[in-house]
Amino acid sequence: MSQATVPVFKTRFFEDYRIGEVAEFGDYEITSLEIIEFAKRYDPQLFHTDPEAAKQSSFGGLVASGWMSASVLMRMLVDHYISPVASMGSPGVDALRWLKPVKPGDRLRARVEVVGKRRSQSKPDRGLIHFVQQGLNQHGELVIAFNGMGMYRCRSTEPGPDGH
Repeated sequence: MSQATVPVFKTRFFEDYRIGEVAEFGDYEITSLEIIEFAKRYDPQLFHTDPEAAKQSSFGGLVASGWMSASVLMRMLVDHYISPVASMGSPGVDALRWLKPVKPGDRLRARVEVVGKRRSQSKPDRGLIHFVQQGLNQHGELVIAFNGMGMYRCRSTEPGPDGH
């Protein structure tokens, strides 16, 4: 299965996603202020909230909460990839991993690969698409990865020639 880089379209339906396609997008700078504000509200560990205390941590300095990294990636997905005309939400994610600390000044971008899809048997107006979703820093290093699923409206209730 070859991977093709695809343009990011915001008006796609279930039938328009192809297994093996890859999209990269986004450029989000992580700031100290945002790391601290997010962490104080949602993940108040010292290496996320206190730059001085963070110097004594295993990270050697302030790092973003993994939940913040996931939220930033989600924002990029909504802004650049998830179709507002066809998205019906998600039943969840699997295998969420925080692979590398995200530090102030890092710039994140997203990579999404379609790895599977199936039309609903009971509700033929929709289908489930499986994605590998990744966040990369400015050096191209993976900082977060997970397997995501999305429910998408179908353009037609009749399966296409590929059965989807």
